[in-house]
Order: sequence, then structure tokens, then C-alpha cells
Amino acid sequence: MHRVVVTGYGLVTPLGFNTEDVWKKICHGVSGIRRTTTPHMDGMKSLITGECRDFSTEGYIPLHDARRLERFVQYALVASIEAVRQSGLDFSNFSAESRDRCAVVIGSGVGGLSEIENQHLRLIQKGPSKVSPFTIPKIMPNSAAGNVSIYYGLTGPSYAVATACATSINALTDAMKMIRYGEMDIVLAGGSEAAATSLGLAGFNAMRALSERNDEPERASRPFDRDRDGFVLSDGCGILVLESLEHAQKRRAEILGEVLGTGLTSDGTHITQPDEDGTGAMKAILKSLSDARIDRSEIDYINAHGTATILGDIAETRAIKRSFGDWAYKIPISSTKSQIGHLLGGSGAVETIFCLQSIRDGIIPPTINLENPDPQCDLDFTPLAARECRISTVLSNSFGFGGHNACIIVSRLR
Repeated sequence: MHRVVVTGYGLVTPLGFNTEDVWKKICHGVSGIRRTTTPHMDGMKSLITGECRDFSTEGYIPLHDARRLERFVQYALVASIEAVRQSGLDFSNFSAESRDRCAVVIGSGVGGLSEIENQHLRLIQKGPSKVSPFTIPKIMPNSAAGNVSIYYGLTGPSYAVATACATSINALTDAMKMIRYGEMDIVLAGGSEAAATSLGLAGFNAMRALSERNDEPERASRPFDRDRDGFVLSDGCGILVLESLEHAQKRRAEILGEVLGTGLTSDGTHITQPDEDGTGAMKAILKSLSDARIDRSEIDYINAHGTATILGDIAETRAIKRSFGDWAYKIPISSTKSQIGHLLGGSGAVETIFCLQSIRDGIIPPTINLENPDPQCDLDFTPLAARECRISTVLSNSFGFGGHNACIIVSRLR
């Protein structure tokens, strides 16, 4: 089996899309959550989102091409370009045979929601002749993966996965396995989401899943806090360049970390509510440890799923305790969703990038807004301020509607 390493990453978040700038803000406890600018919000109880307000495709994608891409695809293409630049790869110099060994796996929990809304409105108001011929290519969940493979001319597999909030880690799992078992040399993998639209917000509002702390949006995302009242819906994307260690070393690439293992399970209990005892999540954590072939005591930090839902945070806390026993109380844990909100299908990849930066810099990012810990969430969730410590190996959790559980373990190169 081949070892799998990371040689590049790129992201788009409510805190920006320069990875180093975003990471500095994360470490300093800056929030990217604001009152929404989304139209048609009258009557909705939650008016808070993590929008990517400063995002632009300028300098990445020609304007006439960008107009043909839905926003979640634009995010994915920009993040991929950043990731490939950092990796030092030049696909234009690859032979046809080498391109066959390069894949793209980019998922999305929702896909092109804003385009669906816009074109449905055109259909109702102006008739079918006014619906854009680009509608279907823009809204396809596989559009991000397809457009990235086209942009670089990669001819290995390209496809999307959709497992709600576990999407990114599912994509990274597929990528890792293709490289581990010698099918591919390089895979661009991650997830992208642009669901903070009128329909997306209305749907989550109807579920009463969102925070309603409208008067102080920066304090709305409160994972593991006694006063949490729901998650904050955000847009964004994370893309990682995964590569076999041999391939990366042969071209003398800078290695940013190693993917040791992943674990996937399903709760099999409810479409939106987690197993209250965290059994499925626990099994995913244990599977990731087994896949990585490490002992639970080797985990130095956990980037929690930590969405700030009442049931979810308690279930995750229980899952961590059941997975690690007494060691759970010694592991620093935090939720970076306290700062950027919940990117749904984009979350896992963005948080994996944060994990790699945490290893590099020896910094545990904070869980901001954790002012009054829930007594049922009694682990070390790194409240309010970042912490310095040596970090070698990190676990990141992603749990999604549908009962999907996905965990990934990354480390510095061993």
C-alpha cells in the first residue's frame, strides 16, 4: 500500500479565501458570521449566515466562463487553483498517461441551489423559453468535479459524493483509497457549498435548526455552550491535493502532512437527529484509529464537528468519551465552526486544512463564544482563546443528516 500525503490546499470561507489570512483570523478568534444579505427573508426567525462576501473569481477564471458556473462551482475552482499552485504541480507538462492517473473527487451536500431558485422564478414569471440553457450544467452536484477536471485536463475518475455534512471526508476517503491502493498518483478532493440562499435558509428555518441570535451574529455560533440555540448556515469550500508519498518525493514537493486513515459509519436511526448516545460517531472514530493503525493516546487534538445544535454537541461529546475513555479528558478539542459557521458539504475539507495548519504551527484554535459550558459537554473544548502546544496527529469529525458519520486522521509526515 502507498502512503498518502497532502501537498497543497485551498479554501473559500466567510473569513476569506487566502489560507494564511484565514488561519490567522481563526487563531485570533475572529468571527465571519454576520446578518444575512440574502433577499426574501421576511418572516424568518434566523437572519444570520456565514457569507463569502469578499469572494471574487477575478484573477482565476475569465468573466465569461465564471458566468456559466454556479457559485459552489466557482468556489471549488478557485480553491482548486490555490491548492494546485501551492502543490507546485504543473499539469500542462503531464503526459496523457500521467493525466490518466490524476482524479478529482469534489462533493456537495446541496449543489446549485441558487441557480435552481433563479431559473424556477424565470420559468414561472417568463415561461420555459426564458430558462437558461446552462441551468442543468450549473446545478449538477458533479459540476464542481467535472469543471475542475476540465480546467486541468485530468482524465482519471472525476465525480461527486453527497453525504450532507460528511461529504468532504467521504471525498477525502475515496481519494485516499485510490492512492493507497495504487489506482491514482494524485487526487484533488474536498467539498463545496453555496446553500445560504433564500430557499436554503427557509428550509433550515422551518426545521428550527438555525441560531436565532440575530442581534449579535458574531456570538451566534456557540458549540458546546449551555446557551447555544442552533447552527449558522455558511458557504464555502475546501480542496486538498492528495498524492502518493513516492510521487511527491520524486518531484521534491513540500509535504504538508500525511493522511493516516479514515472511518465511515451510519447511525441507522433518524434522518436528521443523531444517535443520542453517539454510537455511530464512536464507531467512525474507532474505525479511523484502526485504519490509521495508531493508538487513541496518539491523538493530540480533535477538531470537533461541533455545530452548536442541542442534540448534536451532546452526542459528539458522548462519542468522544466512549471512544477515548479517560484519555478524552486530556485531549484538546475545539470547533472552528464557532468562527465560520457550518459549511455543510464543505466543512470537513476546510476543517482538515485547519488541522494541518494546527500541526504545522503548534496551535489549538479556540472555540469562541464558549462562555457557559453545557454540563453534558464537559471535555476540554479550548474555550475563547487559542492555545500553543506540540501537535503531531489530529482527528477531525464530520457528522451529517442521514446519519452519515465520517472521521479523518492527519499527521505530520512520520
